[in-house]
Amino acid sequence: MVAERSGGVAMNQDFQKNLRLLTDHYKSVAEVCRRLGINRSQFNKYLSGRSRPSRHLFKKICDFFGVEEHEILMPHGDFEKIVGLRPAGASVGGPHAYTAYLDQLIRRSRGDLLKYEGYYFEYSYSMTYPGMILKSLMRLKTDNGVMTYQRIENLARVEVREARVRGRYQGMAFYLNDRIFLVDFDSLTGDEISQTVLYPNARTQVTQLAGLKLGVSASKIREPLCARVVLTGLGQTVDVRKALRECGLYAPESLVIDRKIAAMIENRMEDGGLHFRVFQDD
Repeated sequence: MVAERSGGVAMNQDFQKNLRLLTDHYKSVAEVCRRLGINRSQFNKYLSGRSRPSRHLFKKICDFFGVEEHEILMPHGDFEKIVGLRPAGASVGGPHAYTAYLDQLIRRSRGDLLKYEGYYFEYSYSMTYPGMILKSLMRLKTDNGVMTYQRIENLARVEVREARVRGRYQGMAFYLNDRIFLVDFDSLTGDEISQTVLYPNARTQVTQLAGLKLGVSASKIREPLCARVVLTGLGQTVDVRKALRECGLYAPESLVIDRKIAAMIENRMEDGGLHFRVFQDD
């Protein structure tokens, strides 16, 4: 272990190898420096072992690459196994590399997602029953360091007391550059994967999240469809049975659906627009 100088972090000899391993996963050192906001000549000193970062910069580097501070100081061979990346010139193909990418995304996301834990009602126009608004219950929670979620649907009209038609989705959440990405699968049928991108609003905090959802209709032709979506926060604890009784299909004019939410999830193209965009609550 190198003795620590004033303002710096003591580094072992494996740090520079581990840092190089992480950097080699990007197109260039210049790209890493640009995204980190670090002077390239200074970063090169870290790679060569001629210098070491301050405590603040050390944490910033670890957060950027999605590794723990103690991990980047591990013996190089052990670090390779944990991170799952390959040195420059080696093959990065196969499933192991992709699970390593996923692990990095999870690590980068978890701190930012903690404040979003809890229950939500999700509103969107049903992809299976066009013209009907689907109200579902979702819960985001941390499971062994991973932000997971479950969404429960009821594809039956609530106000005419139809028999419940349950749908259940299991997924993972990621937080990247101020956006929340949700990816899930139908855990009952196993025949669908859907993705949602949410747009956190500084004004509404976690009480309301608007975004877009991409999924597949449950009709015979199984069309890929995109719909606007709004999540409204319910808090960390709810009466789940009561909340589930509210879930189901509603007519757009139903008094159960807040008028602002109904306007935000309306699937219309803006005048002159070429893409679906998120409608925010102004």
